[in-house]
Amino acid sequence: MSVKVEDIMVKDVVCATVPGSRDDVLALMKRENISGVPVVKGKKLIGIVTRKDIFKHPEEEQIALLMSRNPISISPEASIVDAAKQILNNNIRRLPVVTGHTLVGIITVVDLMGAIANMNLTEPIEDYAQRNLLAMWDETPLPVALEILRLGDVDAASVLDAKRDLVGIISHTNLIVISDIEDSVEMSDMSAGSDDNPWTWESIRDTMSLYYGVSHVKLPDVPVNEVMTKEVITAFHHSEISDCARKMYRARIEQMPVITADNKLIGLLRDVDLLRVLIE
Repeated sequence: MSVKVEDIMVKDVVCATVPGSRDDVLALMKRENISGVPVVKGKKLIGIVTRKDIFKHPEEEQIALLMSRNPISISPEASIVDAAKQILNNNIRRLPVVTGHTLVGIITVVDLMGAIANMNLTEPIEDYAQRNLLAMWDETPLPVALEILRLGDVDAASVLDAKRDLVGIISHTNLIVISDIEDSVEMSDMSAGSDDNPWTWESIRDTMSLYYGVSHVKLPDVPVNEVMTKEVITAFHHSEISDCARKMYRARIEQMPVITADNKLIGLLRDVDLLRVLIE
């Protein structure tokens, strides 16, 4: 395939800068409806921070400590086949595009879905859909839902009601939108003495404490069905590859539940799984 990265990459890149805070990145992700941003110092690429980084370290406030340093990048002259290989081999969703160390663009799985959509592939998706998938009950509290996603090492899960019908999708994107920053004051005991030390002055043993402010990402204790995506775009095993890629690209979604004619969940088609058509 002769399509180059520069042909489909996003050139007007939304970036975070250092010094900067987690709150800045959260606001950026909510406003732009994106799941990750490159981090630059001047025009030089120095890292990348994603929504998963924020949920993994909810009490960390500084971008410099949240971000992944020395991110994998790609040249604008590389082919989209090389981009697909890099994304699949490193289990990532986006590749900063650099000339030297200067950020000139970004290519994501979504951009590659657009390329696959234009290939007009009519083969069915059956061989690309996952049969082992994660789903949760629609009454699951959001903090528990986040823990389920973390334990499953996934960004999203299908949501079922009590009748086992598919009723929605819950993702890190939904959780980012509903998340809030909670401030609190915590105490650290700085006393150097202990009850076992007879030489410690009794008057100061229990009084040396440090109080400090802490902020962390917090989710409301509400059920998944209050914040999940309810208008779910679905597929069948016989759905065509390029048609599904086109739907994902246009709706900016990362997965499509695969269902039966009576709306029972039987699999999941992820956009990253469709990347295999570019390299096979």
